[in-house]
Amino acid sequence: MDMSKIDKSKYTPMMQQYLEIKKDYADAIVFFRLGDFYEMFFEDAFLASKVLEIALTGRDAGQEERVPMCGIPFHAYAAYAEKLIKAGYKVAIVEQVEDVSEAKGIVKRDVVKILTPGTIVEAFLNEKENNYIVSIDNNKNKFIISYLDVSTGDSYLTTFMSEETLIQELLNLKCREVVVKPTFNKNIIKSLQNKYQILVSIEEKTELTENFISLASEIDDEYLSCLAILFNYTEKTQKHELIHLKKVVYYNASDYLKIDSFTKRNLELNETLRQGNKNGSLLWYLDKCQTAMGSRMLNKWIDKPLISLVEINNRLDFVDVLNNSYLVRQEIKEALKTVYDLERILGRISLSNANAKDLVQLRKTLSNVPNIKAQIANLKLNQALELSDAINPHNELYELLLNSLVENPPLVIKEGQMIKEGFNKELDDVKNISQNSKDWIINYELSERERTGIKTLKVGYNRVFGYYIEITKGQISLIKDEFGYDRKQTIANAERFITPELKKYEQIVINAKDKIEKLEYELFIEIRNEVSKYVKSLQILANHLSVVDCYIAFSEVSVNNHFIRPIFNQKNEVNIIDGRHPVIEDILKEKFVVNDVVINKYNMMLITGPNMSGKSTYMRMLAIIIVMAQIGCFVPAKIANLVIFDQIFTRIGASDDLISGQSTFMVEMMEANYALLNATKNSLILFDEIGRGTATFDGMALAQAILEYVHERIGCITLFSTHYHELVGLEQTLKHLKNVHVAAVETKNGVQFLHKVLDGPTDKSYGINVASLAGLPKSVIERSKQILNVLEEENKNAKNIKLDLFNFEAYENKEENIEAKLLAELKEDIKRIDMNSISPIDAFKILIELQEKIK
Repeated sequence: MDMSKIDKSKYTPMMQQYLEIKKDYADAIVFFRLGDFYEMFFEDAFLASKVLEIALTGRDAGQEERVPMCGIPFHAYAAYAEKLIKAGYKVAIVEQVEDVSEAKGIVKRDVVKILTPGTIVEAFLNEKENNYIVSIDNNKNKFIISYLDVSTGDSYLTTFMSEETLIQELLNLKCREVVVKPTFNKNIIKSLQNKYQILVSIEEKTELTENFISLASEIDDEYLSCLAILFNYTEKTQKHELIHLKKVVYYNASDYLKIDSFTKRNLELNETLRQGNKNGSLLWYLDKCQTAMGSRMLNKWIDKPLISLVEINNRLDFVDVLNNSYLVRQEIKEALKTVYDLERILGRISLSNANAKDLVQLRKTLSNVPNIKAQIANLKLNQALELSDAINPHNELYELLLNSLVENPPLVIKEGQMIKEGFNKELDDVKNISQNSKDWIINYELSERERTGIKTLKVGYNRVFGYYIEITKGQISLIKDEFGYDRKQTIANAERFITPELKKYEQIVINAKDKIEKLEYELFIEIRNEVSKYVKSLQILANHLSVVDCYIAFSEVSVNNHFIRPIFNQKNEVNIIDGRHPVIEDILKEKFVVNDVVINKYNMMLITGPNMSGKSTYMRMLAIIIVMAQIGCFVPAKIANLVIFDQIFTRIGASDDLISGQSTFMVEMMEANYALLNATKNSLILFDEIGRGTATFDGMALAQAILEYVHERIGCITLFSTHYHELVGLEQTLKHLKNVHVAAVETKNGVQFLHKVLDGPTDKSYGINVASLAGLPKSVIERSKQILNVLEEENKNAKNIKLDLFNFEAYENKEENIEAKLLAELKEDIKRIDMNSISPIDAFKILIELQEKIK
């Protein structure tokens, strides 16, 4: 239904109000507050009922046909909103913005906030990840992107020269929503929406408003319109001034080790390749952070490793001194355990969403800061002293929160029970009236018994009548007119009365409760407003604590796993002795086979060896050690002398891009092409089995051409694994290429992988052995051996070789007969054993004989 064509005048006033609001929020699902429910109507109802799997009903709205409707309880809206947002929709929250008692006619309602995938600040955000909304603009043949996490206030800006690198950055950021101008490239918008399932929103206001100008003081004018559409759109969704936004950080992508989304996926830096889980990734392995802020900081560091030797060594220095300061490290670690998510608490404070629990968590966080500050000062390192000096404990703010808020306040801020006794005299006085009501009632009951002479008289309370005096029926005759008792209720054995004095006191108590809740709310708002004045300095504190948390995590991992400090050279050489892949070593829970990576005048390694032998793990190990070193962490090796890389490119693993309809081979070629176009002599390229996705000779030709291109045109450090043994001859023509192989040996039980990388090419593939280990039928294995023998003899294309048709059934029957015969013999052998007379040594010898017979 086209909402713009609806004749509003034919509907009830309430539905007219809804249609007027919906007109301005056509791209959002409107949650329209009616009593204890949020209702959705018309197309919103159809859509929401389907996504949320709730009943679609109807509502009378002045027309013959009922309006389609569905609804959710207002107190549980978050889970429903989250589901819609994850599905890529926006949600506009409509509340009453007028007191019902003051309303003339229908109560005024309006949108109080808009929830979108990129701007949500609700509790269902992943606490260990940033949630960025991104704006894109183009200017002078380059793309400008700015991005913001509304929940923390972090904002950044950078540029890219191609659409491909732009998309890579959006994928790296896990962007769910993009904001663009109305004139932005429609083809890119379509690609973002259809291929990458990114919500695209339009913002027409391209001028920075006054309250945002200071945030962009260090940004060139040509980039301001990109920032403007980001900030203006975000402010529109939040319906609130964004006082917590931090200054925009401009950076060049070349300031960091560039890792594209293919490589992050292949190396499993942030999540695993197969299932997309955090468990099993490098981030999961290193994240020993005690705070959510620290985890997000670590995620940023892994996304953008450093290329500055000075900055890398500064981080390594800090980790080094912590490694040798066990007591300090443990003290800081314990203190960080009760440091809460300061960044997101500050975001909620700035957006007036914070409750008393948020402020209590802020107080608990601040209570740890003096100890953390002192412990950092104990480290014998200049930058530690500088960091300690920079940490502001906010003593005055801590005292305010300590004196004002109770230890366990409720989540709701309009029901009282938040403010401590002694903080506000007026509140204490009103509370005394309420708290002393029990004593007043006891005293009143005693005085009335004395005054009336009715010894069984008692004062009671219920929600219907309030306070009352109850007199048993046997004592009713003692009541006199001068007592001023007014009969209110008759029950089985008694009568209930009220008096003017009792009613007056009841009113005082009821008024006191209302006044307490109102006073506490007003005081809480004052406290929250006072805290909001400290937002900028608290954000600096949050950043310092996040960095310390990452250093502690690095130190814990390094000490517990015997990592060493990497060093760096300017010779374009790599010398890793006894390197390990830390994640695999941790998951397997067994001794990892260490390997060396020595790269000097030979900067290209051609790696041969069977599947499952460890070629991919060897390449990943090198990349993981490099990433760890360039984020400032110690590394899993005995020696690690490295060069600083500017980019890492990988092609490891196989996967189809089903959304784009691209085959495994096409994806492989696209990833290879991206590396060849963007790599420099300071990059690292890791190619695993390039060319395997097509015909043998095509694949071999492509693999050789790519190797030659990298060798002659790029000249960067490259590891290239292959099954094409014919390529090992390139060592004779490519002067910087060296053959290595992953060792394997054949035993009587089959092939055994040693997982050790040795110099020289492998002498055979062992592919059939691997197939046998995988459990393929023995007839298939036997036929494979026959074909392989002919191929090796003839050295011809398989389609020209004449082979007799293999009788699979006969072979399998033969194998079954052999196995049946063996089984019968084994049974007889076992039956002949005299268990009563055999010695343990003889039993052991017989067991060995039986085992040999089976083999």
